[in-house]
Amino acid sequence: MSFKDAVVISTDPADIDLDWLHERLSTDTYWATGRTRERVERAVANAVPYGVFLDGRQVAFGRVVTDKTTFAWLSDVFVDRSARGRGIGKLLIDRIMTDVEEWGLRRMVLATGDAHDLYRRYGFDAHPKPEQWMEKVWPGNPA
Repeated sequence: MSFKDAVVISTDPADIDLDWLHERLSTDTYWATGRTRERVERAVANAVPYGVFLDGRQVAFGRVVTDKTTFAWLSDVFVDRSARGRGIGKLLIDRIMTDVEEWGLRRMVLATGDAHDLYRRYGFDAHPKPEQWMEKVWPGNPA
């Protein structure tokens, strides 16, 4: 069996190891430090979650917030430090991009501070009209 064949990717929210995910997102990311367990649970429940498993253990995660028609936001992509450098992130994004292609979306966005080269391989680029995009942040709410 090849390494690729040993990797299992599930979109079933029940398969996501919420203990693992909360620990990793809240302590080992720059974008979700301090995120509460309750927020992690809600984020998984209200998106299309992608859990990546190797030998029965979760090693990566990503989620897509979408209407599956016109728009999607790729978020919380994380590969466990113990599994990095093995192509797991690429397998995860391959699967996500296959799924979103089937949905026939008009637009998909993401934000990254360190994985620009990975996402460029899938056709992502800097937004051509940043002056049109806006955001509102609630400072009292955790990541």
